Amino acid sequence: MVAALTRRLNGHVRGQPAAVRALLWAAAAGLVFTVLNALMRLLALQLDPLQTQFLRYFFGFVVLLPWLLRHGVAAYRPQSPAGQFWRGAVHTVGLMLWFAALPHIPLADTTAIGFTTPIFIMLGAWWFLKEPMRWERWAATGIGFAGVLVVLGPALWAAAGGRGSGGAHLLMLASAPVFAASFLITKVLTRSESTGVIVFWQALTVTLFSLPLALLDWQWPTAWQWAGFALCGALGSGGHYCLTRSFSGADISATQSLKFLELLWSALLGFALFADVPTATTLTGGALITAATIWAARREANRADAARPPTGPKADS
Repeated sequence: MVAALTRRLNGHVRGQPAAVRALLWAAAAGLVFTVLNALMRLLALQLDPLQTQFLRYFFGFVVLLPWLLRHGVAAYRPQSPAGQFWRGAVHTVGLMLWFAALPHIPLADTTAIGFTTPIFIMLGAWWFLKEPMRWERWAATGIGFAGVLVVLGPALWAAAGGRGSGGAHLLMLASAPVFAASFLITKVLTRSESTGVIVFWQALTVTLFSLPLALLDWQWPTAWQWAGFALCGALGSGGHYCLTRSFSGADISATQSLKFLELLWSALLGFALFADVPTATTLTGGALITAATIWAARREANRADAARPPTGPKADS
């Protein structure tokens, strides 16, 4: 029964326009990263954040080794080694800022601040990649970001008044443009590299760049922590695979409105695991985010349908 349902679902997804499939991949990536962030915050509270960063990507690399052994080294040889290392270096810098702030601010704040990344991605895609910036993409991102401000407003006011972790919030915010640069490099790499090659080399390069930082304050993990990092590796590689598939199927700016769904998933995860009841601001902001996301997805689907050539019988001339 499950197999039949999976086949029907896969068939339905394959029948969708490329832009819609890209949005579905982006939504799946957001869900996976939401679960990953919750687990990473738990581990970062127990170990040094830079060690946590290294072990998360080390296990992401280990998870991918069976595919390397199965398909051979040649299948994962990049067309642009320099591009892969540049992407890994930029992503490592963003991770250093992100992990330094992670133990000091709530998960909801982490998720909401991360929503500034699409703004930088959208601007970078327009400026550097010359992607068309249709008005509905600007509108969806703007409305979604307004929803994020509604959710995050109380925390930002508290930090501004000296009653919160303002420094950690600023570190988290500083990571957003760095991650945006990493994702833009990823988009460029999808023009010549397969998804598997990009994900594999990200895990490898970030592991190499993070190792010296991890050794500065190394603490041997417990058995449960090792298991947690193994799960993080699987989730991280899976999330980046979904994200890269979304980048290869549509303009990078077209997928960014889906990122705002992560806030809703964070609220649901917090309620399910920690009995955290969403506040009125979370519900209000979530409603704005959901409306913007659904509207943008429908606009992209309608645009793709309009651009698709007719498949019916040719009319007589």
